[in-house]
Amino acid sequence: MTGTAFSVRPRTDPPRSVSVAFIGLVTALLCGVGEAITYAAGQLDRPDADIGSLATGLAIRGGIYLVVLGVAVRMARGARWARTVLTFGIGVIGLASLIIGPLAAILSAKQIGDLFDNLTASAVITGTFRTGHILAVLIAIPAMYHHSARAYFRPAKQLVSHR
Repeated sequence: MTGTAFSVRPRTDPPRSVSVAFIGLVTALLCGVGEAITYAAGQLDRPDADIGSLATGLAIRGGIYLVVLGVAVRMARGARWARTVLTFGIGVIGLASLIIGPLAAILSAKQIGDLFDNLTASAVITGTFRTGHILAVLIAIPAMYHHSARAYFRPAKQLVSHR
């Protein structure tokens, strides 16, 4: 299939912007893993920890991360559909899910100091991972659309006869 979103492109080195996007996506995934581990460790510290629920949540999150990694690899190889999926999945839905919680906390605080009242080491570590995750996504998504990446994601040209 040539000339479609599912075209197989010959092996070429991706432009730097695509490499930056891929590294950004992998960084975001690693930050997500770090945040998940921090959350799990905090939950396991509690005497009423629901290990089954925690394991299910981690398995689902791990599965999502593996799918995202697979799509990111396809994007790095020039698949236009993968770039589109990452844009909406990670750049819109994923980013919104990362921002909604902290934004709700900021908006519900009566004073700025209320945000730091019950600050724990776990919350600081989680916040650091989440900030890294957000920044990595904000670097990766625009990098996929940098002008140097446009030609890399164009479908292969079809031979057209002009009669």
